[in-house]
Amino acid sequence: MYKFTPPFQNPSGSPIRELFKYLSEPGMISFAGGYPASDLFDVEGLQTATERAYKTPVRCLQYAPTDGIPELKQQLIALMAQRGVECANDELVVTTGSQQGLDLLLRVLVNAGDVVLTEQPAYPATLQALKLQQAWIVTVPVDAHGLDVDRLSNLLSSGAVTAPKLLYTVPTFANPTGATLSEERRIALLKLAVKYEFLIIEDDPYGDLRFAGEKVPSILSLASQVDGARDWVVHFASLSKIVAPGLRIGWTVAPKEIARRCVIAKQTVDLCSTPWTQATAAEYLADGALQRHLPRITAMYKRKSDALCNELRAQFDERLEFHEPEGGMFVWARIDGVDASTLLTRAIENKVIFVPGKAFFADKVDSCTLRLSFAAPGVDDIQEGAKRLKRAYDELRAVLAPSVQ
Repeated sequence: MYKFTPPFQNPSGSPIRELFKYLSEPGMISFAGGYPASDLFDVEGLQTATERAYKTPVRCLQYAPTDGIPELKQQLIALMAQRGVECANDELVVTTGSQQGLDLLLRVLVNAGDVVLTEQPAYPATLQALKLQQAWIVTVPVDAHGLDVDRLSNLLSSGAVTAPKLLYTVPTFANPTGATLSEERRIALLKLAVKYEFLIIEDDPYGDLRFAGEKVPSILSLASQVDGARDWVVHFASLSKIVAPGLRIGWTVAPKEIARRCVIAKQTVDLCSTPWTQATAAEYLADGALQRHLPRITAMYKRKSDALCNELRAQFDERLEFHEPEGGMFVWARIDGVDASTLLTRAIENKVIFVPGKAFFADKVDSCTLRLSFAAPGVDDIQEGAKRLKRAYDELRAVLAPSVQ
């Protein structure tokens, strides 16, 4: 009846958001969504920032420049400098969350059939956006140290992959694996981008959430060490995980010719990101509230990560393999002998949910994998949730036992 465009003739929604319907069930413990802990929101600091922002009502209530209000851009440029990146005003675009930054970039750069490289497993919303853009997705595996850059080099040098337009990666506390790309691999990746002329898309929403180990510089900050590399890096960042997702404040740092085109694309999408929340974010950052509040978040996330990892080891022993993260919000695991999607059905019956790993694969799905987010639940719920997950696993193994003997 309706003549939809090809990408929307039979689209699929987010497999993670499909799980949200279970959150309202009484007693449900969720390891599913990548939600920050709501009890760690700096409500008082944001209320104060909002009050200061509204002292200039027109700034909050009127249309704003498409690329962002000047006060916020100034604060974000200063924040990037603290992170080791110098950027000009015309290289930074404020977006409605960093997901909009990806959408705008794909609009201005990726045609149907263009080769796009992604790490695997990868953030599902990125895979969804690439599919809707009709990109040709080529996956590169990851390990405990992030993207396998040697494998990528072999793919490119052998001609197995030709003319990639860009590569998408979450190099620091990746979603879903929690892995961090080593500095050595980051430098090697920059050299490959210059040699083969593809853009590195560095998505960095979790970089400030380090609670263990040594800090690794962003790919963008390391670009100065490789001749010509700055021209081949686009960096996404966000306040969603470190302040509050309800602000919907993200930003893109890109070569100015890319940034200019993203601004034009944004004009047709929302004209500008919400000026009121932009002004609030500007006041919050100018007050230094973020730097004061971050230690509270990282200290609690360390407690929660430790609680989850310790309880998983106690419950599953060697039947569940995972790497302990040094920051971020996720533990990526592989469970022995069962399909994670089938396990989820049993887990829901036991009042605990997680995301089966298949949601994060573009191809070559490993059905025994799963992602667990420790950020939102409390420590007691984390420990209880791990026990419920083990109970669900035992129930499923008991059912499967006759068929596997």
